[in-house]
Amino acid sequence: MTAEQRRNLHAFGHYVRRTLDPTYILSYMAPWFSEDQLQYIQAEKNNKGAMEAASLFLRFLLELQEEGWFRGFLDALHQAGYSGLYEAIENWDFQKIEELEDYRLLLMRLQPEFKIRINPKDILPEISECLISQEYEEILQVCSNKGSMAGAEKMVECLLRSDKGNWPKALKLALEKEESKFSELWIVEKGAEDVEIKESEDDEVETDVQIFYKEEPECQNLSQNSCSPSGMSQTYSPMKPRNYQLELTLPAKEGKNAIICAPTGCGKTFVSLLICEHHLKKFPEGQKGKVVFFAIQLPVYEQQKSVFSQYFERLGYKVAGISGATSENVSVEQTVENNDIIILTPQILVNSLKDGTVPSLSVFTLMIFDECHNTSKNHPYNMIMFNYLDQKFGRSSDPLPQVIGLTASVGVGDAKNTNETIEYICKLCASLDTSVIATVKENVEELEEIVYKPQKVFRKVESRTTDRFKCIISQLMWETESLAKSVFDEIGTIIPEKLSQIQNRDFGTQKYEQWIVAVQKMCMVFQMPDKDEESRICKALFLYTSHLRKYNDALIINEHARMKDALYYLKEFYNNVRAAGFDATEQHLTQRFEEKLQELESVSMDPRSENPKLKDLCFILQEEYHLNPESRTILFVKTRALVDALKKWIEENSKLSFLKPGILTGRCKTDQNLGMTLPAQKCVLDAFRANGDNKMLIATSVADEGLDIAHCNLVILYEYVGSVIKMIQTRGRGRARGSKCFLVTSNADVIEKEKINICKEKMMNDSILRLQSWDEAVFKEKVCKIQSHEKFIRDSQEKVKPVPDKKNKKLLCKKCKAFACYTADIRVVEECHYTVVGDAFRTCCITKLHPKPKSFGNFEKTAKIFCARQNCNQDWGIYMKYKAFEIPVIKIESFVVEDVATGAQKLYAKWRDFHFEKMPFGPAEMSK
Repeated sequence: MTAEQRRNLHAFGHYVRRTLDPTYILSYMAPWFSEDQLQYIQAEKNNKGAMEAASLFLRFLLELQEEGWFRGFLDALHQAGYSGLYEAIENWDFQKIEELEDYRLLLMRLQPEFKIRINPKDILPEISECLISQEYEEILQVCSNKGSMAGAEKMVECLLRSDKGNWPKALKLALEKEESKFSELWIVEKGAEDVEIKESEDDEVETDVQIFYKEEPECQNLSQNSCSPSGMSQTYSPMKPRNYQLELTLPAKEGKNAIICAPTGCGKTFVSLLICEHHLKKFPEGQKGKVVFFAIQLPVYEQQKSVFSQYFERLGYKVAGISGATSENVSVEQTVENNDIIILTPQILVNSLKDGTVPSLSVFTLMIFDECHNTSKNHPYNMIMFNYLDQKFGRSSDPLPQVIGLTASVGVGDAKNTNETIEYICKLCASLDTSVIATVKENVEELEEIVYKPQKVFRKVESRTTDRFKCIISQLMWETESLAKSVFDEIGTIIPEKLSQIQNRDFGTQKYEQWIVAVQKMCMVFQMPDKDEESRICKALFLYTSHLRKYNDALIINEHARMKDALYYLKEFYNNVRAAGFDATEQHLTQRFEEKLQELESVSMDPRSENPKLKDLCFILQEEYHLNPESRTILFVKTRALVDALKKWIEENSKLSFLKPGILTGRCKTDQNLGMTLPAQKCVLDAFRANGDNKMLIATSVADEGLDIAHCNLVILYEYVGSVIKMIQTRGRGRARGSKCFLVTSNADVIEKEKINICKEKMMNDSILRLQSWDEAVFKEKVCKIQSHEKFIRDSQEKVKPVPDKKNKKLLCKKCKAFACYTADIRVVEECHYTVVGDAFRTCCITKLHPKPKSFGNFEKTAKIFCARQNCNQDWGIYMKYKAFEIPVIKIESFVVEDVATGAQKLYAKWRDFHFEKMPFGPAEMSK
């Protein structure tokens, strides 16, 4: 342990004293403490309580000199279940524990009332995940020996020490479930942090995360008071809607289904509040309305739940929400039944309709779809509306809910002209059963005072005329491709078509990366009679293509940033390769790179190699900040690697370092990057909005939908272009008066594509105007025809539920083809996690401690699983603690599935696509 760690532990000791009951970890600390010390700590707990015992424990701990005691302490915390304290000390970040302080103070004040009103046994099962297992047993024992009041006092004592960030919300849900009157006193304004729970096989899969950051104009619409950086003001004052907002509500207030299409920043959330309030108040005595609001992303869900709660609870309405983070602990049926307004992520309702928890959409009287342009194909929004339309065209006499969609852009799809655009928009309207598109027409001037459309500037820049770095890397790629070809030549196998097309691929492009992915998939199912030889061949090809992918990434960085950043990317990759332990193939590839390293270093440091694109980008930024030193900039780029490279360039550039850029990327992990956590993303956004020194945000597509900062006046799209919807959204990040949006690119085709998008936006707006001029009966007839046609196609293509294949299959490592298990040994845990029973699997894999162990529901991640074959180390999944069991949980995309009888091999991206006989993890396995 370093002196710094010892000082930190001493400095943060007060968190340890108020959180830890040391008697729960003494057994794990026995190797470090003497028997006398262990007895002193136990006696201190018995005589003076847990906090005094923790103080004594900490004193003994800091006096230790033996090597390894600090790690022993952390392991003891982890084993005992102190996950929050473990994480805080591991990262020296106690913010999450500190955020619980207000709830501790509230619980201390309410303790007398808690003891009188609460029977601990009633709520104990609901809050068990927030307690140490020994605490759970002690509370039960106190209840049995001394009665419920003493048990309630013990429960309060344990909760006051809890390091679990979700305990305030878990307590609230438990109290509400028991309909305890104490729940009225236990107010959880913000709730605990919600973590989106996905299937564990997606543990490392990249996902686009949209951050919802409340824009200032919308805040002002919600409350005349100023807004805090994190959202709306805590107290509500009377709100006055603007005229254009009232205009947008008119069709909905008349009871019509409608799509509300209005610019980002105009206050569509407030419009939806006005619609809801009108809807709920229109019902006569004895009848009640029920509203469901859908938000696709978790941050949006959290924000909207907060907004709706603050607005409607003051009016006496009940508001609740369910997302993937809370669905395991909350009854959907009871939540829908007991509340007036329910905020949902849409998949929750899709699942509930499927399993019958929600019998039909008729339980709702109004459905609101945020970002409704997503209602297409197999999106959860469309799944919900399929159910709606089946009910509409069926014989059910039950009333259907009113439908409202919210969007900044309905889009144009693949339309080439206005007529095709009208057809596309009509299909969206048909999907949402709407025949009205509400836009601002009468109060345009007022809207333009609130929402400023930034000036769009196209800047064509030059690329390098000569590029020695690209020549060297391209040569390495040619050599690596030749090695891949030689593997096939060596065994006399016909070269597959995809491999023979290498010559037609351009290095340093997205197209080349797509080719690599296709080849890797082909390699995974490549078969030979000699299985050892098959394993060698597949592993070699996998390695060659993996290295080609890294070279391709480096060329993309080199194209858009500095050579030194591209070289750093490769050096970091090869450092990781060496650290992981490599076989002869990787040794050879690494050696070839190292032979070129000195030349690459020399080229990257040559001033003549400076990227002219960066010169132009520097000039734009200098010019804009000369005109307005208070400018705030968002720089959009394609990849995380480019985010990091441009951040380094700006920080090391004396002309631009004053910008002090922050970065915003997705949450999931890639090979060389750990994704940003949700709190980290929010922290960056808050800093960008509030901190005058932080003048720039460099972001990937994670920020192009849902992020709005009123004071951002400069948006730069650096080699970044997409659909017309993406264009409207990225342009809409700059909301300040006089804002500008630059598209910076060396590719004339990119500028042409963006100009086409501008034309498409005009085409979309013209099409909406034409549709608004239609007679409403004609519009309804058009929508109905589309719905009937789509339903006919849907019904005719109705898939027969696949019959599970009962034949036994093998799962082989996709990288080296090592045997992992049989499907007969796989069991399904809680309908979504897949484990392997029996001891044989344990000999096929190795484990390493999980870098970020955490708990969710009945599960706790403890370790990562890797292929045990020498020099393979393919990631297979994770080890989890499930109730009393330590079980492996595997992800299907890490394996090739081989038919035992035929030897045929196949890849699956998701477990749901693999139709084998799935048996539950039941009593038979639990008893072993």
